Amino acid sequence: MENKELKTKVLSGLVWTFAERILAQGVSFIISIIIARLLVPEAYGTVTMVTVFINIANVFVSNGLGEALVQKKDATETDFSTMFYCSLTLAISIYSILFIGAPYIARFYNNDLLVSILRVLALKLPISAISTIQHAYVSKHMIFKKFFFSTLGGTLVSGIVGAVMAYCGFGVWALVAQYLTNTTIDTVVLFITVPWRPRLKFSGKSAYTLGKYGFQLMLTSLIQEIYTQLRSLVIGKVYSASDLAFYNKGNNFPSLIITNVDTSIGKVVFPAMSQSKDDLNRLKAVSRRAMKTTSYIIFPLMAGLFVVARPLIMLLLTDKWMGCVPFLQIACIFFALIPVQSTNWQIIKAIGRSDICLKLEIIKKIIGVIVILATMKISVIAVAVSASVVTFISMLINISPNKKLINYSLTEQAVDLLPTLLASVVMACVIYPLGNVITSDILLIALQIICGGLIYIGISVVFKIDSFEYLFDTVKRIIKREC
Repeated sequence: MENKELKTKVLSGLVWTFAERILAQGVSFIISIIIARLLVPEAYGTVTMVTVFINIANVFVSNGLGEALVQKKDATETDFSTMFYCSLTLAISIYSILFIGAPYIARFYNNDLLVSILRVLALKLPISAISTIQHAYVSKHMIFKKFFFSTLGGTLVSGIVGAVMAYCGFGVWALVAQYLTNTTIDTVVLFITVPWRPRLKFSGKSAYTLGKYGFQLMLTSLIQEIYTQLRSLVIGKVYSASDLAFYNKGNNFPSLIITNVDTSIGKVVFPAMSQSKDDLNRLKAVSRRAMKTTSYIIFPLMAGLFVVARPLIMLLLTDKWMGCVPFLQIACIFFALIPVQSTNWQIIKAIGRSDICLKLEIIKKIIGVIVILATMKISVIAVAVSASVVTFISMLINISPNKKLINYSLTEQAVDLLPTLLASVVMACVIYPLGNVITSDILLIALQIICGGLIYIGISVVFKIDSFEYLFDTVKRIIKREC
């Protein structure tokens, strides 16, 4: 009965989480295209220079403490309130540091405009401190419907604000307003819809216990974020704002897909894994299904996006953004590996081995930094390629502990993934030559998407790929239950 209830919650969570991500990101995607057509690449590059530091600082606020609450089976009201005050205190402290340090960051980039941009955009941190515990409460109780309204509201309102300001000629401030409004609306909507409120309760014991687990995850996430932002930092410093804009815009397209698919599944699967941590066979089954499902969806999407990259950018963003095409294609390879890497990561976290997470992250990032330093003076393309190389190495490193932890070996994972990988490669190879005979961008994209989808599904049916049958049966059950 317990397994059936958990499965129902997971399926319901997946439906609401996918709906949240797909609808919200669809709106965000459309608005981002409008804003990108209104602004020049340099404006994006300028804001990205600042968001490098905002994203790193946000790790202290949004990572670790909330996950500690989700991971703890019997988290109490005192636990939630304690983590709220810890998170808010951290956020205010870090904002103060960024406010004082803004002139030095501007001097690093030789751009005085960054002082005011950083001080305004960093207000996101104390706002995020509130939403972090709200998100933990929603995930803990698997009431993912709440995310749907908060994310959609934040995306829609902030997108309208950004688009209107860009049209009115506010330049980089249109992007600043969009980012800040998104976080604010998300927090306000969750405050209205989620029943949890912080109380005047604080436990030193709770802060220590949850903080110990959360601190290791926080350090792990911090290392990951610093490493992730290091490429943008290097490109912004060594090369131009336009180069940085092309690099980031190229990453945005595949990142959008990952956000909709892998992140959505991860939000639902991590609580399910945490509830299964005392039954290793059950945990392995949940993990295998998560990996096979995400890869079945992501592999063909990345392969297809790689193929349609050039006509897609020309159609949506015009020729002023064509410089991002090679970065988009490189990013497709990088992001295709994310499902394997993240699922193995979730397994280690669910078991509660945040110490292993930290050790692995240190090893991976030492390798990554060495590769970045070796390529930074070669070209921007070389810096981008290094991300794919390091991601493959990181994937292997993440897999290694799970042979011992849940008996899920590299060989077994390769067998699980191989049918999907081969089907995606065959599909991409078949639709790629269409670009040599069709000159209309919109017609080419339409034919490649339609043909690619039919080929991929056809291969899945003929060779009876397990993930296709699972998804097909799941959709049928959901439709039957809703009807």
